[in-house]
Amino acid sequence: MRREGLGNFGAEEEAREGGQGSLVMEMDVEESSPSSSPMSSPAGSSDSIDLNFLPFLKREPKSEPASPELGPLPLPGPPTLTPPQQHAAAPAPAPEASVPLPPATPDLSSAPVMAPLQSLPPNQDVDALLQEYYRLASLYVSSTGSGAIVPAPAPEAAAPAVVQSASGSVVKKRRPRSSDLVRVSSLGVQDQIYFRDLVRRARITFECLRGLLLRDDERAESLGLAGVAGFGVARDRRRVRADLRAAALMADHDLWLNRDRRIVGPMPGISVGDAFFFRMELCVLGLHGQVQAGIDYVSAGRSASGEPIATSIIVSGGYEDDDDHGDVLVYTGHGGRDPNLHKHCVDQKLEGGNLALERSMAYGIEIRVIRAVKSRRSPVGKVYFYDGLYKVVDYWLDRGKSGFGVYKYRMLRIEGQEPMGTVNYRVAEQLKVDVLAIRPTGYLSFDISMGRETLPVALFNDVDDDQDPLLFEYLARPIFPTSAVQGKFAEGGGGGCDCVGICSIGCNCAGRNGGEFAYDKTGTLLRGKPLVYECGPYCRCPPSCPNRVSQKGLQHRLEVFRSRETGWGVRSLDLIKAGTFICEFSGIVLTHQQSEIVAANGDCLVRPSRFPPRWLDWGDISDVNPDYVAPDHPAIPELNFAIDVSRARNVACYFSHSCSPNVFVQFVLFDHYNASYPHLMIFAMENIPPLRELSIDYGMVDEWVGQLTM
Repeated sequence: MRREGLGNFGAEEEAREGGQGSLVMEMDVEESSPSSSPMSSPAGSSDSIDLNFLPFLKREPKSEPASPELGPLPLPGPPTLTPPQQHAAAPAPAPEASVPLPPATPDLSSAPVMAPLQSLPPNQDVDALLQEYYRLASLYVSSTGSGAIVPAPAPEAAAPAVVQSASGSVVKKRRPRSSDLVRVSSLGVQDQIYFRDLVRRARITFECLRGLLLRDDERAESLGLAGVAGFGVARDRRRVRADLRAAALMADHDLWLNRDRRIVGPMPGISVGDAFFFRMELCVLGLHGQVQAGIDYVSAGRSASGEPIATSIIVSGGYEDDDDHGDVLVYTGHGGRDPNLHKHCVDQKLEGGNLALERSMAYGIEIRVIRAVKSRRSPVGKVYFYDGLYKVVDYWLDRGKSGFGVYKYRMLRIEGQEPMGTVNYRVAEQLKVDVLAIRPTGYLSFDISMGRETLPVALFNDVDDDQDPLLFEYLARPIFPTSAVQGKFAEGGGGGCDCVGICSIGCNCAGRNGGEFAYDKTGTLLRGKPLVYECGPYCRCPPSCPNRVSQKGLQHRLEVFRSRETGWGVRSLDLIKAGTFICEFSGIVLTHQQSEIVAANGDCLVRPSRFPPRWLDWGDISDVNPDYVAPDHPAIPELNFAIDVSRARNVACYFSHSCSPNVFVQFVLFDHYNASYPHLMIFAMENIPPLRELSIDYGMVDEWVGQLTM
């Protein structure tokens, strides 16, 4: 079995693989209603990639009781006895008299409705028994027509099972993973946005829970405690990582996605190239449901056809016999490895996940492929990229490098998909080393900031002859009006903090943030706030203080590029982790009166008040903690200023507009304390893989955004 060393979190999941499965269905999502997902099961041929290859279960019609118009139910005839039964059964005595039929209209005045069966003396003959049967049958038929029998009330819906967690809180019992295989098709634009937001919501919850748990661990360590798991659950931090605890909390509250079905093929809400830092996140989303095993499949015991079916694999580079060439992959089956030596010690068998891959090949089922790549920017040293769908085209038993038999599966990537995330990652790494070796043409400038940014900002256009970004003055920092910021350091009780070393809870800057810092020790935003106070030039803490994040400038290599779809856009050569700072929105800041005059000339203005408050989503754990309250401190007044980007601007002005963005605006103060004129800092809302376009919600119509990015 392929393992990643994540503990025994998946033991309960694997123990359920002996249950009963159901039919394969195809989910056809109508564009008009993303939430309604009707399912159908049309028949399909075995050579098609459609999943409807499994035989339908034979269902016998259930016998219904006779209606009152048909009279009483007929008596069943005597059973036909097999020879062994005939030897053991005594012959039935012949009736001495014919069985009297009940009257056509029985008298119900003295007989209760559905009277209980009258007690019969021992050894009563069959005549009396049949007569009693007819009496009860006639009472039932007559009473149904007269309305004497009142239908029993429908039973109340069973309440979801609940369990008590270690912290004492009552949570839902974990829902077992379904074995229903479903393919989602016919997704319209609104459907795609709906599922993307659904996935993003789950990922934000996971990442914010993990960050808060790590913060609790750090606080416990500073207090000399043995360890906490967060939310009052005592644990040993050395054995339980924060990502495992975050996933467990989400499982306790039934927040794992796609538990009621197993998606085959493309996963709604997940794009080819998406990046994940933790394997547990793949389980939370249902992209790959195995915590340790490299092959995710429905076992034979739960499959409707009685055969195992594989849905996804993880290529982590741990198997010496794997041969990965990107579009062509020779994947080694699981089993037969020594867990300590990481080499095969016995021959593999065609069972479990190995057999599931062979069956998926026979039925033409696509396999989702996730690859793991080493990365210095990952908290666990590797990052997982979803590289799209593959088809198993061949398999064979071969002798591996360790001398034992291994099953190998030749997989081909299906054409017409977006570029693989691992390919973009490697291309971006090479671009940072030697740009012209990868792209000899197309670059108009290697740094449009002219050294004003901490990292160069390249300008690339291989679409047309447009060179407009070269015509603007580059401003790395906004220029505020003097009247708005002069003398604004002493408001609220003094200047900066007096911390000599690294700031800690209790300093002035922490107090301005509501008693806690907005960032963790890695500079990741823990949760969005109306306003964040960072340590500034009047603070005594060193530049390495973790409360100095957005003021340090660019930390990722950004590139302005020309796109046929969006005009000018921005992408990163680095992998950007969710919650990290990207850049500041810069330009010439105008007061309200100044902006009214400039707007009359038709110049392009950015009004901060129109950005939707998407910072509310970052850090929202209300799905796990019902007592969670969105932060309302530090308070921020109504923002009436505007930013003029018609003459001077920075890289942020080329971000494309999207109603489902991957970045958001967080208001920050550090060089002055006038809350009416904060900085517009841009943070990542999700993990953004290299070379993916950055998008923001301007809260404006597309026509206005077009004026900014063209």
